[in-house]
Amino acid sequence: MPTKAYILIDTAVGKSGDVADALRALDGVETADAVTGQHDIIAIVVASDLNGVGDLVTSVIHTINGVVRTVTCLSVGTP
Repeated sequence: MPTKAYILIDTAVGKSGDVADALRALDGVETADAVTGQHDIIAIVVASDLNGVGDLVTSVIHTINGVVRTVTCLSVGTP
């Protein structure tokens, strides 16, 4: 069953647009929106399982230039 997660992303100053564009180009990223508030971007990702989400975050999203910190929130109880 696919695993869905919301990734809350903090970026370096002035990098939100570039990071959001890079995220939107990735397989597994459904949306990536710049937001106001504590975090700079919220991305919705879907992977085949929990390990797939973890790999996407640690091996791909964390390597995007301008990403400073992420918080991963797994979706529960929704298809």
